[in-house]
Amino acid sequence: MIEDTSISAQRQLESKISPIVSRQKQTFREIWKQHWMLYVMLIPALVLLILFQLYPLWGISIAFVKYNPFRGLAGSEFVGLKNFIDVFTQPQTFEIVRNTLYIAIGKIIVGQFIAVIFALLVHEVRFRPYQRVVQTLTTLPHFLSWIIVGAVLVTILSGAGPINSFLQALGLPEIGFLRDKGTFPWTLILSDVWKGFGFGAIIYLAALTQINPELYEAAAVDGAGRWARLRNITLPGIAGIIVLMACLSLGNVLNAGFEQVLVLYNPVVYATGDIIDTYVYRVGLVGSNYEIATVVGLFRGVVGFILILLSYWLADRYANYRIF
Repeated sequence: MIEDTSISAQRQLESKISPIVSRQKQTFREIWKQHWMLYVMLIPALVLLILFQLYPLWGISIAFVKYNPFRGLAGSEFVGLKNFIDVFTQPQTFEIVRNTLYIAIGKIIVGQFIAVIFALLVHEVRFRPYQRVVQTLTTLPHFLSWIIVGAVLVTILSGAGPINSFLQALGLPEIGFLRDKGTFPWTLILSDVWKGFGFGAIIYLAALTQINPELYEAAAVDGAGRWARLRNITLPGIAGIIVLMACLSLGNVLNAGFEQVLVLYNPVVYATGDIIDTYVYRVGLVGSNYEIATVVGLFRGVVGFILILLSYWLADRYANYRIF
C-alpha cells in the first residue's frame, strides 16, 4: 500500500514537472508560432527606437573630430581626445558642473522634504472638500509651462516688482533675485519646489492611504497624541517610499532644469546659474561650437547613465524595488 502511494505521488510530480521541462526545451520556431503576434506588435517600437535613439548616436563622433559642416561628419578631421582635453582643462567646465550639482541636489533635497511635509499636513485634514481644493491648487502649477511661470516670476522678482517694492516701502534693502550671484541659485531651487511640490506629494499621499487606520485608533485608545502617532505610525509607514524616491532621484543629479534656467538666467549670473544643459545650448547651437557641446553632452550622458544604474541598485538594496 505504501509503495502504491509513493508511486502515484511520483507520477503526479512528474506530470506537473513535464510541462515545465517541455516549455524550457521549446525552440524559437515553436515560440514564434505561439507568440508571433506579440513580436509583430514590437515592430513599431523597434523602428522608433532605431530612428530616434540608436541612429542619432552616430552624432557622438563629433566629439572626436574637428567638425566642418560643409564636409560633414565623415569628411571632418579626426582629432582623437583633443576636444576632451580642451574641455576638461578649462576652469569654466568645473564651474558649470558645480552649478549643476548644487542646483539639482538642492531641488531634490528641498523638493522631497517639502513634498513629504505637505503630504503629512494634507493627510491630517479631515474635511474632504477642503483637502481636494488644496490638492488641486497646489498641483496645478506643475502643468504650467516654464515660459508662463518664468514670465510671471520675472515680473514679480524684478527690481521694480511687487516684492522689492514692498521691501523698499518697509525701508528694507532690495533683494536681487535674478541678478545676485548668491541669491539666483536659491531662486531657481525654491521656484522649482513651489511649482512641483504639490505633484510630488501625490505618491506620498497614496502611501499614507495604505496605512491601516486601526493603528491610529489603537494608538488613540492608548493615549498617544497626534505627534506620537505621526512619529510612530505615519512616518514609519511611508519610510520605504521616502527611501525609494530618494534613491530614484539620483538619476536627476545632473538634470538641473534646462527650461527654467534658460527663461530666468542672464549673463550677470552665469557664474552661479549656468548649468550643463544651458552651456551646451549656448555654445553648441548659438555659438556653433559643436565639438565642445558634444563633449559636454556626452559627459553628462555617461555620468547620468551611471547614476541611474546606481539609483536602481540602491532602490533594490534599501527599498526592495526592482524593474528587471
